Amino acid sequence: MAALCNDTRPRVIAIGGPTATGKTALSVELALQFEGEIISADSMQIYQGLDIGTAKVTPEETKGVPHYLVDFLAPDKTFSVADFVTMAGSAIQDITGRGRLPFVVGGTGLYISSLLNGLNFTPEKPDTSVRDTLNKRLEKEGSQALYEELVRADPEYAATVHPNNTVRVIRALELFYATGRRMSEERAAARPEQPPYRSLCLCLTCRDRSLLYRRIDSRCDEMLRRGILEEAELVYRNKDVYCTAAQAIGYKEFFPYFEGTKELNDCLNSLKQASRNYAKRQLTWFRRQTNAVWLYLEDGDAQQRAAQEITNFLLQE
Repeated sequence: MAALCNDTRPRVIAIGGPTATGKTALSVELALQFEGEIISADSMQIYQGLDIGTAKVTPEETKGVPHYLVDFLAPDKTFSVADFVTMAGSAIQDITGRGRLPFVVGGTGLYISSLLNGLNFTPEKPDTSVRDTLNKRLEKEGSQALYEELVRADPEYAATVHPNNTVRVIRALELFYATGRRMSEERAAARPEQPPYRSLCLCLTCRDRSLLYRRIDSRCDEMLRRGILEEAELVYRNKDVYCTAAQAIGYKEFFPYFEGTKELNDCLNSLKQASRNYAKRQLTWFRRQTNAVWLYLEDGDAQQRAAQEITNFLLQE
């Protein structure tokens, strides 16, 4: 792999797709085969102490393969896509500089596409008065009202944002009201003529949607057995400062249990449904935003096909 560091643009393998499809296990096996190292592209696995609910890779699962951008940030800190692009870019330079192959792996499609497309994020001093006003409106009117406002102001960007992702909704509305610019336009302007990396994107999924949902349900049951309630209670008791985690799938579904308004099994079912809905959004994102090679679990040859695709990619001039 020493030739990798001689490329004008570093070569990068991305592995994405919906939750519970086995991206972690596949990426580790491929990294072992191709002398690679893994950069996590998961917006929740960055947080320390939140392991079960984020399906964070365990030391045993890594099989000795170095992993970056995992378990490094306190849960009361914020982390943006711009932060990810900067830190992942540094990791790619380090990995390729040592003749190794970087794998960018995870289900946060915005992270992967922003990195591979080379989006430039210009630091801009926030208008705190606009943000304060929007946050007050959020408390009074709710997230749906602000999301509908974003749909009217910037429908293209709104289509990429979940209505409950209030951080991104407020950030986009703040930009619009403070500057008159739309986030969709900002992102388009930030895209360079040539991507900074030569990349291959592989996406893992199931042809049969019911199989995917059964895998998701099974993962949720396993999370409960492994002790997700302890993590969820930690987030619940610190929800005022663990702002991102408090909105994350895997934790907020159990809040009614701690409040005494729902039975545990009902909360577990809510988690399963929320996870299935998230998987739908992930599939939509990766199909729209990436020129990916799709690998299907039912075929039973995902690792072999992925290895062949990577081999062909590395042989390209």
